[in-house]
Amino acid sequence: MTTGDRLKDKIIIVTGSGRGIGRGIALRLAAEGATLVTSSITPGNCAKVAEEIGKAGGRAISVPCDVSDESAISNLVDVTVKEFGRLDVYVSNAGIELTKLALDTTAAEWDRIFQVNVRGTFLGDTIAARAMIKQKKGKIINCGSIASHSGFLGLSAYCSTKFAVRGLTQALARELAQYNITVNAYCPGVVDTDMWEQIDAKMGPILGLKKKGEAMELFKKSIALGRYQTPKDVADFVSFLCSDDADYITGQSIVTDGGIVLV
Repeated sequence: MTTGDRLKDKIIIVTGSGRGIGRGIALRLAAEGATLVTSSITPGNCAKVAEEIGKAGGRAISVPCDVSDESAISNLVDVTVKEFGRLDVYVSNAGIELTKLALDTTAAEWDRIFQVNVRGTFLGDTIAARAMIKQKKGKIINCGSIASHSGFLGLSAYCSTKFAVRGLTQALARELAQYNITVNAYCPGVVDTDMWEQIDAKMGPILGLKKKGEAMELFKKSIALGRYQTPKDVADFVSFLCSDDADYITGQSIVTDGGIVLV
């Protein structure tokens, strides 16, 4: 499966890597020589990805984890360090969406998306950081979004969580720099995954559209490169952030959306 050795010998956790973008990231990093710890709230999904990596000649284990559960995140990091001796890169990819107008959003829905997208990122980043501080080196990579940079109709709660992730990324970058730990975020756009199919189904009525796929097509018109993003597009950039080539980059939430949000 190897396409290169840029990440050879690096030990990397990718949360939410049972499907979609996370799976794409895990496969790409393994192909670059990294040893992967795949993780998902659904045990079977992350186990399948670890098995897929192994069958292709890579090295991976799976550790199920609910990122909003502090003890589960601690276990994820502890198992990784016990198994491989260290943790080089923590990719906080796990997250959920909520496509709903703010006036229709319940407090419970608001709390839930913050619990996963913000609390989950905070817990993972800080617990991983404590392991990396002992090593005096590490990389933390968060999942942002174009919604980290611009507000979108029908995505009030989701945008709020992703703006929070961007702020956390900046603040932690300053806090952890003294330990030679960098903190950055990748910010995808319209990615052709199950999550965006869910967004399309819910966004259509908000925009007054009736047919499946119409909302996605409307978003597509705003993409300068004229096509949907793929998990591979995201994974290509995350691979760079994991590498030594990105050692002097920190505190950045970099948009990789094909030209929707220009910052």
